[in-house]
Amino acid sequence: MNKKSKHHCGRFASRPTNRREMLQWCASGFGGLALSTLSQESANADTSGPLQPKPTHFPAKAKNVIFLYMDGGPSHVDTFDYKPLLEKYDGQDPRKVIGELAPTQFDAVGKVLKGQWKFSQHGEAGHWISELFPHLSEVSDDLAMIKSMTSKFSEHTSANYFLHTGNGLQGKPSMGAWLGYGLGSENQELPGFVVLNGGLIPPGGLDCFGSGFLPSAYQGSVFLPKAQPLANIRPSETSPQLQQTKLDLIRQFDQQANGGLGADPEIESAIQNYETAFKMQTAVPDLMDLSGESEETKKLYGLESDFNNTKTFGMQCLLARRLVERGVRFIELTCPGGNGDRWDQHGGLIDGHNKNCRTVDQPIAALIKDLKRTGLFESTLIVWAGEFGRTPFAQGSNGRDHNPFGFTVWMAGGGIQGGSSIGATDEWGYRAVQDRFEIHDLHATMLHLLGIDHTKSTFRFSGRDMRLTDVHGHLIKEVLA
Repeated sequence: MNKKSKHHCGRFASRPTNRREMLQWCASGFGGLALSTLSQESANADTSGPLQPKPTHFPAKAKNVIFLYMDGGPSHVDTFDYKPLLEKYDGQDPRKVIGELAPTQFDAVGKVLKGQWKFSQHGEAGHWISELFPHLSEVSDDLAMIKSMTSKFSEHTSANYFLHTGNGLQGKPSMGAWLGYGLGSENQELPGFVVLNGGLIPPGGLDCFGSGFLPSAYQGSVFLPKAQPLANIRPSETSPQLQQTKLDLIRQFDQQANGGLGADPEIESAIQNYETAFKMQTAVPDLMDLSGESEETKKLYGLESDFNNTKTFGMQCLLARRLVERGVRFIELTCPGGNGDRWDQHGGLIDGHNKNCRTVDQPIAALIKDLKRTGLFESTLIVWAGEFGRTPFAQGSNGRDHNPFGFTVWMAGGGIQGGSSIGATDEWGYRAVQDRFEIHDLHATMLHLLGIDHTKSTFRFSGRDMRLTDVHGHLIKEVLA
Protein backbone atom coordinates (compact mmCIF):
# COMPACT_ATOMS: atom_id res chain seq x y z
CA MET A 1 0.00 0.00 0.00
CA ASN A 2 1.51 3.39 -0.97
CA LYS A 3 1.87 6.30 1.38
CA LYS A 4 -1.14 8.12 -0.02
CA SER A 5 -3.35 5.11 0.62
CA LYS A 6 -2.03 4.75 4.16
CA HIS A 7 -2.76 8.40 4.77
CA HIS A 8 -6.38 8.07 3.65
CA CYS A 9 -6.92 4.85 5.59
CA GLY A 10 -5.62 6.45 8.75
CA ARG A 11 -7.62 9.63 8.21
CA PHE A 12 -10.97 7.87 7.88
CA ALA A 13 -10.40 4.85 10.09
CA SER A 14 -12.93 6.17 12.60
CA ARG A 15 -15.85 5.97 10.10
CA PRO A 16 -16.82 4.03 6.96
CA THR A 17 -15.63 5.42 3.63
CA ASN A 18 -18.47 6.99 1.67
CA ARG A 19 -19.13 6.51 -2.04
CA ARG A 20 -17.76 9.87 -3.10
CA GLU A 21 -14.47 9.33 -1.24
CA MET A 22 -14.11 5.82 -2.61
CA LEU A 23 -14.68 6.99 -6.20
CA GLN A 24 -12.25 9.86 -5.68
CA TRP A 25 -9.43 7.47 -4.72
CA CYS A 26 -10.09 4.63 -7.16
CA ALA A 27 -7.70 4.97 -10.09
CA SER A 28 -9.30 2.60 -12.61
CA GLY A 29 -12.24 0.37 -13.39
CA PHE A 30 -15.86 1.33 -12.69
CA GLY A 31 -14.69 3.85 -10.07
CA GLY A 32 -12.84 5.93 -12.62
CA LEU A 33 -15.79 5.87 -15.01
CA ALA A 34 -18.27 6.82 -12.30
CA LEU A 35 -15.97 9.57 -11.05
CA SER A 36 -15.72 10.95 -14.56
CA THR A 37 -19.50 11.03 -14.88
CA LEU A 38 -19.99 12.65 -11.49
CA SER A 39 -17.35 15.24 -12.24
CA GLN A 40 -19.01 16.07 -15.56
CA GLU A 41 -22.41 16.42 -13.90
CA SER A 42 -20.87 18.72 -11.30
CA ALA A 43 -19.20 20.79 -14.00
CA ASN A 44 -22.56 21.18 -15.73
CA ALA A 45 -24.42 22.06 -12.54
CA ASP A 46 -26.21 25.40 -12.36
CA THR A 47 -24.09 27.09 -9.73
CA SER A 48 -26.26 30.20 -9.78
CA GLY A 49 -28.95 28.32 -7.83
CA PRO A 50 -31.73 25.92 -8.82
CA LEU A 51 -34.48 28.57 -8.63
CA GLN A 52 -32.84 31.10 -10.93
CA PRO A 53 -35.08 31.89 -13.96
CA LYS A 54 -34.38 29.68 -16.96
CA PRO A 55 -35.15 30.18 -20.66
CA THR A 56 -38.24 28.60 -22.21
CA HIS A 57 -38.23 26.31 -25.23
CA PHE A 58 -40.48 28.78 -27.06
CA PRO A 59 -42.39 31.97 -26.18
CA ALA A 60 -44.69 31.38 -23.23
CA LYS A 61 -48.33 32.45 -23.01
CA ALA A 62 -48.36 32.22 -19.19
CA LYS A 63 -45.78 32.82 -16.47
CA ASN A 64 -47.53 31.32 -13.45
CA VAL A 65 -50.04 28.60 -12.58
CA ILE A 66 -52.79 28.59 -9.98
CA PHE A 67 -54.01 25.02 -9.58
CA LEU A 68 -57.39 24.79 -7.83
CA TYR A 69 -57.44 21.24 -6.49
CA MET A 70 -60.92 19.93 -5.68
CA ASP A 71 -59.87 17.00 -3.52
CA GLY A 72 -62.23 14.03 -3.50
CA GLY A 73 -63.79 14.16 -6.96
CA PRO A 74 -66.58 16.66 -7.70
CA SER A 75 -69.66 15.33 -9.47
CA HIS A 76 -69.41 16.58 -13.04
CA VAL A 77 -73.05 15.67 -13.76
CA ASP A 78 -74.11 18.01 -10.93
CA THR A 79 -71.78 20.90 -11.81
CA PHE A 80 -70.65 21.40 -15.44
CA ASP A 81 -71.84 18.41 -17.50
CA TYR A 82 -75.60 18.72 -18.01
CA LYS A 83 -77.31 15.39 -18.78
CA PRO A 84 -81.09 15.76 -19.10
CA LEU A 85 -81.47 12.04 -19.83
CA LEU A 86 -80.69 11.32 -16.17
CA GLU A 87 -83.91 13.01 -15.16
CA LYS A 88 -85.92 10.93 -17.60
CA TYR A 89 -84.54 7.64 -16.25
CA ASP A 90 -84.14 8.70 -12.63
CA GLY A 91 -84.69 5.75 -10.27
CA GLN A 92 -84.25 3.01 -12.89
CA ASP A 93 -81.70 0.20 -12.96
CA PRO A 94 -78.61 1.58 -14.80
CA ARG A 95 -77.67 -1.89 -16.07
CA LYS A 96 -80.90 -1.97 -18.04
CA VAL A 97 -80.75 1.55 -19.47
CA ILE A 98 -77.03 2.37 -19.58
CA GLY A 99 -75.75 -1.13 -20.26
CA GLU A 100 -72.57 -2.81 -19.05
CA LEU A 101 -70.90 -1.01 -16.18
CA ALA A 102 -67.19 -1.02 -15.33
CA PRO A 103 -66.10 -1.73 -11.74
CA THR A 104 -65.56 1.31 -9.53
CA GLN A 105 -63.80 1.48 -6.18
CA PHE A 106 -66.76 0.21 -4.17
CA ASP A 107 -68.71 -1.21 -7.13
CA ALA A 108 -71.75 0.36 -5.49
CA VAL A 109 -74.41 0.52 -8.16
CA GLY A 110 -77.76 1.95 -7.16
CA LYS A 111 -80.47 3.47 -9.30
CA VAL A 112 -79.92 6.13 -11.95
CA LEU A 113 -79.66 9.44 -10.06
CA LYS A 114 -80.63 12.63 -11.84
CA GLY A 115 -78.67 15.84 -11.44
CA GLN A 116 -79.60 17.29 -8.09
CA TRP A 117 -79.39 20.97 -9.12
CA LYS A 118 -80.84 23.02 -11.95
CA PHE A 119 -78.64 23.84 -14.93
CA SER A 120 -78.77 26.89 -17.14
CA GLN A 121 -76.63 28.37 -19.90
CA HIS A 122 -74.41 31.37 -19.24
CA GLY A 123 -72.46 33.94 -21.21
CA GLU A 124 -72.02 34.26 -24.94
CA ALA A 125 -70.50 30.79 -25.07
CA GLY A 126 -73.55 29.26 -23.44
CA HIS A 127 -71.71 27.05 -20.96
CA TRP A 128 -74.09 24.83 -19.00
CA ILE A 129 -73.39 25.49 -15.31
CA SER A 130 -75.47 24.33 -12.37
CA GLU A 131 -76.97 26.64 -9.79
CA LEU A 132 -74.21 25.53 -7.42
CA PHE A 133 -71.94 28.18 -9.02
CA PRO A 134 -73.83 31.51 -9.21
CA HIS A 135 -70.63 33.59 -8.91
CA LEU A 136 -68.54 31.51 -11.31
CA SER A 137 -71.37 31.75 -13.84
CA GLU A 138 -70.65 35.48 -14.04
CA VAL A 139 -67.22 34.78 -15.58
CA SER A 140 -68.24 31.73 -17.61
CA ASP A 141 -66.89 33.19 -20.86
CA ASP A 142 -63.40 33.09 -19.37
CA LEU A 143 -63.57 29.32 -18.83
CA ALA A 144 -62.49 26.59 -21.25
CA MET A 145 -64.32 23.36 -20.42
CA ILE A 146 -62.69 19.97 -20.97
CA LYS A 147 -65.57 17.53 -20.56
CA SER A 148 -63.83 14.28 -21.51
CA MET A 149 -60.99 13.96 -19.02
CA THR A 150 -60.16 10.46 -17.76
CA SER A 151 -57.97 8.90 -15.09
CA LYS A 152 -56.27 5.52 -14.92
CA PHE A 153 -57.24 5.06 -11.28
CA SER A 154 -60.50 4.86 -9.37
CA GLU A 155 -59.21 5.19 -5.79
CA HIS A 156 -58.05 8.42 -4.25
CA THR A 157 -54.41 7.84 -3.38
CA SER A 158 -53.27 6.56 -6.78
CA ALA A 159 -55.55 9.00 -8.61
CA ASN A 160 -54.09 11.89 -6.57
CA TYR A 161 -50.55 10.82 -7.39
CA PHE A 162 -51.54 10.49 -11.04
CA LEU A 163 -53.12 13.95 -11.14
CA HIS A 164 -50.15 15.57 -9.43
CA THR A 165 -47.19 13.59 -10.79
CA GLY A 166 -48.39 11.74 -13.90
CA ASN A 167 -47.73 8.45 -12.13
CA GLY A 168 -49.94 6.39 -9.83
CA LEU A 169 -47.06 5.41 -7.55
CA GLN A 170 -45.61 7.29 -4.62
CA GLY A 171 -42.39 9.27 -4.79
CA LYS A 172 -42.46 10.94 -8.22
CA PRO A 173 -42.01 14.71 -8.70
CA SER A 174 -45.14 16.83 -8.62
CA MET A 175 -46.10 18.98 -11.59
CA GLY A 176 -45.20 22.06 -9.53
CA ALA A 177 -41.71 20.64 -8.97
CA TRP A 178 -41.31 19.91 -12.69
CA LEU A 179 -42.31 23.48 -13.49
CA GLY A 180 -39.73 24.87 -11.08
CA TYR A 181 -37.09 22.56 -12.54
CA GLY A 182 -37.92 23.71 -16.07
CA LEU A 183 -38.34 27.43 -15.45
CA GLY A 184 -36.94 28.36 -12.05
CA SER A 185 -38.71 31.19 -10.22
CA GLU A 186 -39.01 34.94 -10.60
CA ASN A 187 -38.77 35.40 -6.83
CA GLN A 188 -35.71 34.26 -4.90
CA GLU A 189 -37.21 35.14 -1.51
CA LEU A 190 -40.12 32.69 -1.68
CA PRO A 191 -40.35 29.06 -2.82
CA GLY A 192 -41.12 28.54 -6.48
CA PHE A 193 -43.91 26.07 -5.58
CA VAL A 194 -46.34 27.00 -2.81
CA VAL A 195 -49.29 24.92 -1.56
CA LEU A 196 -51.99 26.95 0.20
CA ASN A 197 -53.51 24.25 2.33
CA GLY A 198 -57.04 24.93 3.47
CA GLY A 199 -56.78 22.37 6.26
CA LEU A 200 -56.81 18.93 4.61
CA ILE A 201 -53.82 17.13 3.13
CA PRO A 202 -55.24 14.89 0.36
CA PRO A 203 -54.96 11.09 0.30
CA GLY A 204 -51.40 10.39 -0.72
CA GLY A 205 -50.12 13.03 1.69
CA LEU A 206 -47.27 15.42 1.07
CA ASP A 207 -45.90 13.21 -1.70
CA CYS A 208 -48.51 14.89 -3.92
CA PHE A 209 -46.36 18.03 -3.61
CA GLY A 210 -42.91 16.45 -3.42
CA SER A 211 -39.85 16.81 -5.63
CA GLY A 212 -39.22 13.07 -5.95
CA PHE A 213 -35.89 12.51 -7.66
CA LEU A 214 -35.56 16.20 -8.56
CA PRO A 215 -33.49 18.41 -6.23
CA SER A 216 -35.32 19.25 -3.03
CA ALA A 217 -35.40 22.98 -3.83
CA TYR A 218 -38.31 22.26 -6.19
CA GLN A 219 -40.68 20.62 -3.69
CA GLY A 220 -43.87 22.35 -2.60
CA SER A 221 -43.86 24.46 0.57
CA VAL A 222 -47.14 24.11 2.45
CA PHE A 223 -48.63 27.37 3.76
CA LEU A 224 -51.68 27.62 6.00
CA PRO A 225 -54.11 30.50 5.30
CA LYS A 226 -53.54 32.35 8.54
CA ALA A 227 -51.40 35.16 9.90
CA GLN A 228 -48.46 32.83 10.55
CA PRO A 229 -48.69 30.29 7.70
CA LEU A 230 -45.47 28.48 8.61
CA ALA A 231 -44.05 27.38 11.94
CA ASN A 232 -41.07 29.38 13.15
CA ILE A 233 -41.30 31.82 10.27
CA ARG A 234 -40.59 34.82 12.46
CA PRO A 235 -36.87 35.04 13.25
CA SER A 236 -35.98 33.86 16.72
CA GLU A 237 -32.60 35.55 16.56
CA THR A 238 -32.33 39.20 17.56
CA SER A 239 -29.80 39.81 14.80
CA PRO A 240 -30.30 38.79 11.14
CA GLN A 241 -26.52 38.98 10.84
CA LEU A 242 -26.20 36.13 13.35
CA GLN A 243 -28.49 33.95 11.23
CA GLN A 244 -26.54 34.81 8.10
CA THR A 245 -23.32 33.86 9.89
CA LYS A 246 -24.83 30.46 10.70
CA LEU A 247 -25.82 29.97 7.05
CA ASP A 248 -22.30 30.87 5.94
CA LEU A 249 -20.90 28.28 8.34
CA ILE A 250 -23.28 25.60 7.02
CA ARG A 251 -22.26 26.46 3.46
CA GLN A 252 -18.60 26.12 4.44
CA PHE A 253 -19.20 22.68 5.94
CA ASP A 254 -21.17 21.58 2.86
CA GLN A 255 -18.44 22.74 0.52
CA GLN A 256 -15.84 20.84 2.52
CA ALA A 257 -18.02 17.73 2.29
CA ASN A 258 -17.88 17.97 -1.48
CA GLY A 259 -14.46 16.33 -1.31
CA GLY A 260 -12.95 18.64 -3.89
CA LEU A 261 -15.20 17.44 -6.73
CA GLY A 262 -16.72 20.85 -7.36
CA ALA A 263 -20.33 21.94 -7.09
CA ASP A 264 -22.74 19.14 -6.14
CA PRO A 265 -26.38 19.75 -7.23
CA GLU A 266 -27.81 18.15 -4.10
CA ILE A 267 -25.67 20.23 -1.77
CA GLU A 268 -26.38 23.37 -3.78
CA SER A 269 -30.11 22.58 -3.51
CA ALA A 270 -29.83 22.18 0.25
CA ILE A 271 -27.99 25.49 0.55
CA GLN A 272 -30.68 27.12 -1.59
CA ASN A 273 -33.32 25.81 0.82
CA TYR A 274 -31.47 27.28 3.81
CA GLU A 275 -31.12 30.63 2.14
CA THR A 276 -34.73 30.72 0.91
CA ALA A 277 -35.94 29.93 4.44
CA PHE A 278 -33.83 32.84 5.73
CA LYS A 279 -35.26 35.25 3.16
CA MET A 280 -38.82 34.02 3.83
CA GLN A 281 -38.66 35.48 7.32
CA THR A 282 -39.08 38.86 5.68
CA ALA A 283 -41.03 37.90 2.56
CA VAL A 284 -43.77 35.82 4.21
CA PRO A 285 -44.92 38.43 6.76
CA ASP A 286 -45.09 40.92 3.90
CA LEU A 287 -47.15 38.43 1.87
CA MET A 288 -49.59 37.94 4.73
CA ASP A 289 -49.99 41.66 5.48
CA LEU A 290 -53.35 42.53 3.89
CA SER A 291 -53.45 46.08 5.22
CA GLY A 292 -52.84 47.39 1.71
CA GLU A 293 -55.85 45.52 0.30
CA SER A 294 -59.07 47.52 0.02
CA GLU A 295 -62.20 46.59 1.90
CA GLU A 296 -63.87 46.15 -1.48
CA THR A 297 -61.29 43.54 -2.47
CA LYS A 298 -61.66 41.66 0.80
CA LYS A 299 -65.42 41.64 0.40
CA LEU A 300 -65.07 40.46 -3.21
CA TYR A 301 -63.16 37.37 -2.05
CA GLY A 302 -65.71 36.59 0.67
CA LEU A 303 -63.54 37.47 3.65
CA GLU A 304 -66.64 38.94 5.27
CA SER A 305 -68.81 35.89 4.58
CA ASP A 306 -70.82 34.33 7.37
CA PHE A 307 -69.58 30.91 6.17
CA ASN A 308 -66.15 30.21 7.64
CA ASN A 309 -64.96 28.00 4.79
CA THR A 310 -65.71 30.75 2.28
CA LYS A 311 -63.51 33.04 4.36
CA THR A 312 -60.75 30.44 4.45
CA PHE A 313 -60.79 29.71 0.72
CA GLY A 314 -61.23 33.40 -0.02
CA MET A 315 -58.03 34.08 1.92
CA GLN A 316 -56.28 31.34 -0.09
CA CYS A 317 -57.40 32.83 -3.40
CA LEU A 318 -56.34 36.33 -2.36
CA LEU A 319 -52.95 35.00 -1.28
CA ALA A 320 -52.67 33.19 -4.61
CA ARG A 321 -53.05 36.51 -6.43
CA ARG A 322 -50.45 38.09 -4.14
CA LEU A 323 -48.05 35.18 -4.78
CA VAL A 324 -48.48 35.61 -8.53
CA GLU A 325 -47.69 39.32 -8.10
CA ARG A 326 -44.47 38.29 -6.37
CA GLY A 327 -43.42 35.95 -9.17
CA VAL A 328 -44.04 32.57 -7.50
CA ARG A 329 -44.25 30.05 -10.32
CA PHE A 330 -46.78 27.43 -9.17
CA ILE A 331 -49.47 27.88 -6.51
CA GLU A 332 -51.81 25.05 -5.53
CA LEU A 333 -54.92 25.49 -3.40
CA THR A 334 -56.52 22.67 -1.42
CA CYS A 335 -60.04 22.91 0.01
CA PRO A 336 -60.82 23.50 3.68
CA GLY A 337 -62.15 20.72 5.88
CA GLY A 338 -65.49 20.66 7.62
CA ASN A 339 -67.63 20.05 4.52
CA GLY A 340 -68.07 16.32 5.07
CA ASP A 341 -65.52 14.08 3.38
CA ARG A 342 -64.01 16.67 1.01
CA TRP A 343 -65.81 16.38 -2.40
CA ASP A 344 -66.06 12.63 -1.84
CA GLN A 345 -69.82 12.30 -1.38
CA HIS A 346 -70.55 8.57 -1.32
CA GLY A 347 -73.48 9.73 0.77
CA GLY A 348 -74.92 13.12 1.63
CA LEU A 349 -74.38 14.42 -1.90
CA ILE A 350 -76.66 17.44 -1.61
CA ASP A 351 -75.33 18.64 1.73
CA GLY A 352 -71.66 17.99 0.84
CA HIS A 353 -71.70 19.59 -2.60
CA ASN A 354 -73.74 22.56 -1.36
CA LYS A 355 -71.09 23.27 1.26
CA ASN A 356 -68.15 22.67 -1.06
CA CYS A 357 -69.52 24.94 -3.77
CA ARG A 358 -70.38 27.62 -1.25
CA THR A 359 -66.77 27.37 -0.09
CA VAL A 360 -65.10 27.88 -3.48
CA ASP A 361 -67.59 29.61 -5.80
CA GLN A 362 -67.29 33.23 -4.71
CA PRO A 363 -63.50 33.15 -4.07
CA ILE A 364 -62.68 31.58 -7.46
CA ALA A 365 -64.85 34.07 -9.35
CA ALA A 366 -63.21 36.85 -7.33
CA LEU A 367 -59.76 35.54 -8.21
CA ILE A 368 -60.54 35.70 -11.94
CA LYS A 369 -62.00 39.21 -11.64
CA ASP A 370 -59.09 40.43 -9.52
CA LEU A 371 -56.45 39.00 -11.83
CA LYS A 372 -58.12 40.90 -14.63
CA ARG A 373 -58.20 44.09 -12.57
CA THR A 374 -54.49 43.83 -11.79
CA GLY A 375 -53.51 42.91 -15.35
CA LEU A 376 -52.31 39.43 -14.37
CA PHE A 377 -55.03 37.29 -15.92
CA GLU A 378 -53.39 36.97 -19.33
CA SER A 379 -50.13 35.74 -17.81
CA THR A 380 -51.64 33.40 -15.20
CA LEU A 381 -52.95 29.93 -16.04
CA ILE A 382 -55.79 28.74 -13.79
CA VAL A 383 -56.69 25.04 -13.66
CA TRP A 384 -59.70 23.61 -11.77
CA ALA A 385 -59.68 19.83 -11.31
CA GLY A 386 -60.41 16.89 -9.07
CA GLU A 387 -58.80 13.48 -9.40
CA PHE A 388 -61.92 12.00 -11.05
CA GLY A 389 -65.69 12.54 -11.30
CA ARG A 390 -68.75 10.74 -9.94
CA THR A 391 -71.08 8.12 -11.39
CA PRO A 392 -74.48 8.98 -12.90
CA PHE A 393 -76.11 6.44 -10.62
CA ALA A 394 -76.55 6.43 -6.89
CA GLN A 395 -74.44 4.87 -4.19
CA GLY A 396 -76.96 4.13 -1.49
CA SER A 397 -79.81 6.62 -1.73
CA ASN A 398 -78.00 9.95 -1.74
CA GLY A 399 -74.39 9.57 -2.91
CA ARG A 400 -72.28 8.81 -5.97
CA ASP A 401 -69.27 6.50 -6.38
CA HIS A 402 -65.98 7.40 -8.10
CA ASN A 403 -65.95 7.74 -11.88
CA PRO A 404 -62.55 7.87 -13.64
CA PHE A 405 -64.05 7.13 -17.08
CA GLY A 406 -65.13 10.67 -17.93
CA PHE A 407 -65.28 13.95 -16.01
CA THR A 408 -64.83 17.72 -16.36
CA VAL A 409 -61.92 20.02 -15.65
CA TRP A 410 -61.67 23.64 -16.74
CA MET A 411 -58.88 26.08 -17.52
CA ALA A 412 -58.74 29.87 -17.74
CA GLY A 413 -56.27 32.70 -18.13
CA GLY A 414 -52.91 32.74 -19.89
CA GLY A 415 -53.10 31.28 -23.37
CA ILE A 416 -56.59 29.80 -22.93
CA GLN A 417 -59.48 30.40 -25.31
CA GLY A 418 -62.22 31.49 -22.93
CA GLY A 419 -65.68 30.18 -23.73
CA SER A 420 -64.38 27.10 -25.55
CA SER A 421 -65.56 23.58 -24.81
CA ILE A 422 -63.95 20.33 -25.90
CA GLY A 423 -64.89 16.70 -25.54
CA ALA A 424 -68.01 15.00 -24.29
CA THR A 425 -69.16 12.12 -22.16
CA ASP A 426 -71.97 9.86 -23.31
CA GLU A 427 -75.58 10.91 -22.80
CA TRP A 428 -75.40 9.61 -19.22
CA GLY A 429 -72.19 11.37 -18.23
CA TYR A 430 -70.58 8.00 -17.61
CA ARG A 431 -67.81 7.54 -20.20
CA ALA A 432 -65.82 9.97 -22.33
CA VAL A 433 -66.83 9.29 -25.93
CA GLN A 434 -65.63 12.33 -27.85
CA ASP A 435 -62.06 13.67 -27.83
CA ARG A 436 -61.05 11.53 -24.90
CA PHE A 437 -58.19 13.02 -22.86
CA GLU A 438 -56.11 11.86 -19.93
CA ILE A 439 -54.09 13.60 -17.24
CA HIS A 440 -50.88 13.39 -19.32
CA ASP A 441 -52.58 15.61 -21.93
CA LEU A 442 -53.53 18.14 -19.27
CA HIS A 443 -49.91 18.24 -18.05
CA ALA A 444 -48.55 18.58 -21.59
CA THR A 445 -50.90 21.50 -22.24
CA MET A 446 -50.00 23.24 -18.98
CA LEU A 447 -46.28 22.98 -19.73
CA HIS A 448 -46.82 24.17 -23.30
CA LEU A 449 -48.60 27.32 -22.14
CA LEU A 450 -45.57 28.13 -19.97
CA GLY A 451 -43.20 27.71 -22.88
CA ILE A 452 -42.02 24.16 -22.14
CA ASP A 453 -42.01 21.28 -24.60
CA HIS A 454 -43.05 18.39 -22.37
CA THR A 455 -40.97 15.93 -24.41
CA LYS A 456 -37.78 17.94 -23.80
CA SER A 457 -38.11 18.74 -20.09
CA THR A 458 -36.33 15.64 -18.77
CA PHE A 459 -34.21 14.56 -15.83
CA ARG A 460 -31.79 11.63 -15.91
CA PHE A 461 -32.70 9.18 -13.16
CA SER A 462 -32.35 5.43 -12.73
CA GLY A 463 -30.80 4.99 -16.14
CA ARG A 464 -33.38 6.85 -18.23
CA ASP A 465 -34.62 10.32 -19.04
CA MET A 466 -37.69 10.96 -16.88
CA ARG A 467 -40.38 13.52 -17.61
CA LEU A 468 -43.73 14.60 -16.15
CA THR A 469 -45.69 13.04 -19.02
CA ASP A 470 -43.54 9.88 -19.19
CA VAL A 471 -43.93 8.58 -22.78
CA HIS A 472 -47.45 10.02 -23.13
CA GLY A 473 -49.16 13.37 -23.53
CA HIS A 474 -50.66 15.40 -26.39
CA LEU A 475 -51.67 19.04 -26.45
CA ILE A 476 -55.33 19.87 -25.98
CA LYS A 477 -55.18 22.31 -28.86
CA GLU A 478 -58.85 23.19 -28.88
CA VAL A 479 -58.58 25.17 -25.62
CA LEU A 480 -55.56 27.20 -26.74
CA ALA A 481 -56.07 30.83 -27.72
